[in-house]
Amino acid sequence: MSFEHDGVNQVDKEELKKILAQSNPNQVVLDVREPDEYHSGHIPGVPLVPMHTIPNLLDGFDKEKEYIFICRSGNRSQNVSLFMKQQGFDQVTNYDGGMLAWDGDTKEGPEKQITTSDELKLY
Repeated sequence: MSFEHDGVNQVDKEELKKILAQSNPNQVVLDVREPDEYHSGHIPGVPLVPMHTIPNLLDGFDKEKEYIFICRSGNRSQNVSLFMKQQGFDQVTNYDGGMLAWDGDTKEGPEKQITTSDELKLY
């Protein structure tokens, strides 16, 4: 069930599963953990954008899209959501509970890491 925390929308694992199943081009799900965490298990198809790289990638984000952020427990992704709101992005959502709460499919190893603003614009 979705709710709001510190002005940021929160979704649980069931809502995240629905978002992923819908493949809405205006909803972008991003994993903000570190590469080693991502490689040890991530949601298939969700690209990695480590938290510390986000300030350098701001030009690649689209204010018309909703960004849903994932991390290990929901804390870092909440901080990313708050940062994005401070930068004028109103459509940000945190996956509450993070990968610790995820019970869906996972994939190990590298899949896709976004390193430039231009790559981010493709999502």
